Amino acid sequence: MLKIGYNKQFAAGVVAAGGTLASLIPPSAILVIYAIIVEQDVGKLLLAGFIPGIFSALVYGALIIGMALTFKNFGPPVSGFSWKDRFKALPPALPIFFVVFIIVVFIYNPFGGEAWGTPTEGGALGAFVVFCMAAYKGMRWAEFKDALLETAKLSVMIFTIIWGVLIYVRFLGFADLPGFFADWVTSLEQDPMLTLIFILLAYAVLGMFMDAIGMLLLTLPVVYPAVMALNGGEAVSAADSAFGMSGPMCAVWFGILVVKMAEFCLITPPIGLNCFVVAGVRDDLTVQDVFRGVTPFFIADAVTIALLIAFPWIVLWLPSLA
Repeated sequence: MLKIGYNKQFAAGVVAAGGTLASLIPPSAILVIYAIIVEQDVGKLLLAGFIPGIFSALVYGALIIGMALTFKNFGPPVSGFSWKDRFKALPPALPIFFVVFIIVVFIYNPFGGEAWGTPTEGGALGAFVVFCMAAYKGMRWAEFKDALLETAKLSVMIFTIIWGVLIYVRFLGFADLPGFFADWVTSLEQDPMLTLIFILLAYAVLGMFMDAIGMLLLTLPVVYPAVMALNGGEAVSAADSAFGMSGPMCAVWFGILVVKMAEFCLITPPIGLNCFVVAGVRDDLTVQDVFRGVTPFFIADAVTIALLIAFPWIVLWLPSLA
């Protein structure tokens, strides 16, 4: 983008903000962690992330086009690339889409009937497909060994975190802190939707000082029961609920909202991890440049979150079909 002539801050903001979309679009590690913490269906949560993820990308795209058209120095028109050249550039990206397609079809069985496997088995199938692709492209033994070691390190880290969270949740249960907080939240004399908005705003503040996964691990064992209580409980029907959805659907909806807030925190100063990563790629970029570049995307994320709250069917339509 810099080579073509895009504004440095604008280009850095686009890259940093675009990197947040991976949190919603499957396969999403944060959604899996959320499902483990709150003991909900991983498959439905991953399915629920599709439309909000695409919707977020469209909002970003509209913002980028609007800014490029309004401020001429942000991005000059790109020329010199025919449609033939553009189509030639697509094949290297197809294997990624193929892996996602295989996993989604395996888990959800679009032909009707029972699913062909669990999300865990779908992930294993995806890993095998990636291994076959790597072997076809000439992966050496040393590279395969490094991949196995990195996989082992990552698996140990994830399981250690999960064990720690389960112990943490057990101690919270002994102290009855989730129940106390849920009782206090439901006793507030205000609209439950307003309370939910305040909870999401609290996540926005926490995200300024904590990374996304740590924030979810520390807060969800307390906040999740309170949100479910606001809706009327985990077994409530849509007709009797405060948010107009059943307990399981409320868990999915709140999960997408929380993960979207985690996305928001990835570009929020002063911790915004994506901004530091982008700034570290080039010597001529400072963290301040990246934070200035992502500022318009704060507004885009706020609009997206507001629409997901106002129109829950954006999140719940696909899970309701599963």
